[in-house]
Amino acid sequence: MIPFKNTYAKLPSRFHSATTPAKSPAPTLIEVNDELAKELGIDPEWLRSEQGLAVLSGNTIAEGSEPISQAYAGHQFGGFSPQLGDGRAVLLGEVIDVNGNQKDIQLKGSGRTAYSRGGDGKSALGPVIREYLMSEAMHALGVPTTRALAAVTTGEKVRRETPQDGGIFTRVASSHLRVGTFQFFAAREDKEALTILTDYALKRHYPNAENSPIPAINLLNAVMSAQVKLVAQWMSLGFIHGVMNTDNSSISGETIDYGPCAFMDEFHPQCVFSAIDRDARYAWGNQAPIAHWNLTRLGEALLPVIDDNQDKAIELVEQTLNKFSDEFLQHYLTNYSNKFGLKEGTAIEFIQDSLAMLAEEHIDYTLFFTYLTDYVEDETSLANFESLFADNDICQQWLADWKLRHDPAKLDTMQNTNPVLIPRNHQVEQAIQQAYQGDFTLFHRLNQAWKTPYQKSNNNQDLQLPPTKDQRVLQTFCGT
Repeated sequence: MIPFKNTYAKLPSRFHSATTPAKSPAPTLIEVNDELAKELGIDPEWLRSEQGLAVLSGNTIAEGSEPISQAYAGHQFGGFSPQLGDGRAVLLGEVIDVNGNQKDIQLKGSGRTAYSRGGDGKSALGPVIREYLMSEAMHALGVPTTRALAAVTTGEKVRRETPQDGGIFTRVASSHLRVGTFQFFAAREDKEALTILTDYALKRHYPNAENSPIPAINLLNAVMSAQVKLVAQWMSLGFIHGVMNTDNSSISGETIDYGPCAFMDEFHPQCVFSAIDRDARYAWGNQAPIAHWNLTRLGEALLPVIDDNQDKAIELVEQTLNKFSDEFLQHYLTNYSNKFGLKEGTAIEFIQDSLAMLAEEHIDYTLFFTYLTDYVEDETSLANFESLFADNDICQQWLADWKLRHDPAKLDTMQNTNPVLIPRNHQVEQAIQQAYQGDFTLFHRLNQAWKTPYQKSNNNQDLQLPPTKDQRVLQTFCGT
């Protein structure tokens, strides 16, 4: 059983639409996340039962659930859509986990909703596999993220470019509130709804900021701090979200919507994988300014509930957003100082020059920091680090500069900051293609290996390797 609460479903009807998941003709279970289930107070064996599978596949509405799809708007690649909403997702309800935190449980790929805009609301199996692997790997890496509770096949084909096996992903989130949720009501000049939504978001995510003369400014400030920290973490790990639209920007500061996301192999600041990001709007190096852009849209949406005097409201929003750059730089410097193992007070110029060198030399981003950490631990491993460079003179010059700034006491910090394993694109793609053949062996192996990304294992040495030329994945695709 799942002890559902339904606080969002109790909000006014214009916030959501009642939705009944479509039935799956022949569902089978791929995976249940035992650790997360227990954290949510759910028996994982019940999820594996016939009754549990019926809930995870949309065939049964669990007792206590009030399934809805949420309304929201959003800027997509800079263009505003006043109504988007959950086009293929159903919020089953919320639970209180063992730590007292409120969590959403949502089915993705469970059929049409009021917001499907002509789509079938279904998901192919590939996006289910990708989101399960990526979100759980991100959690293990220490990045705030939505999580994977379960994955199932539906036993039917969904039509994309070609018919593909269908699947449903069960996602857990601190909430599914987005910048676009606020934009939805701002576009309709619905001040009452904005007030309700602001109060709800503060109570749920930032209760310490709730009691203030201007709650909406406190919300904006809290969301900004969470997003700044999140994006700085993404960048330090070489992660590219790929579709940072405002409807994919979470109020809670969690990574949400793993569509065309990817981790870099060779480093380049303008690295892009998303097939729909033709102008590199969401490239690795653009993610911080885009986060600021998204937060500006949130500030705009909140203007009516900040102050009746619009000029005063704008001034308060600008004062808040003007802190973005300094906050981001602080997290960025801290993260990279830890990755390089640098002494306190190291200038940002060294970090930026080092990243420029990685780009010029076409060096694998993750292996660079892994082998640098290995070298600090054991200088006899220098050959591995040197092997990353086509020109050894450049390697030796960089090492000489780095040694002047390195703090030998930071080995533990480097080991806990530089992962040995990341979800490499070619490995995720291999798992997806095998899953379409009914083989989930690699999916299970990757899911298990990526639970401990900072630990070395002889069993996983092959998973550290970058792709060969033939294995490279140059484009990733949105789940729709």
